[in-house]
Amino acid sequence: MVEKRKLICISCPVGCELTVILDEDKIIEVEDNACKLGIDYAEQEIFDPRRMVASTVKVKNGYHPLVPVYTEHPIPKPMIMNILAEIRNAEIEAPVEVSQVVIENVLDTGVNIIASRNLPEA
Repeated sequence: MVEKRKLICISCPVGCELTVILDEDKIIEVEDNACKLGIDYAEQEIFDPRRMVASTVKVKNGYHPLVPVYTEHPIPKPMIMNILAEIRNAEIEAPVEVSQVVIENVLDTGVNIIASRNLPEA
């Protein structure tokens, strides 16, 4: 069964509105892409969508009670809620350094959760 899906490519600043033509689990054609990046993006987004995640982690004895964190690399989209639950349950001790690994290899994804700012002790 042939299916068409619309995507907006985020691989470059152009933001092409792609039309992806699928036949079952195979991409037949990608239309309206200005560059090859659109084809690669469509394949990734259809078969293995990934996203960056940003949140906050609790900090004991910190100048602030929370420190902002983010995923070191994009993670599989279906895992976002589980990863956010792991982040919500985490608590670290101040001081925190920017780029510090807060959670290593979160949920066996191979992706670390990283602090995005310094946070001194209170």
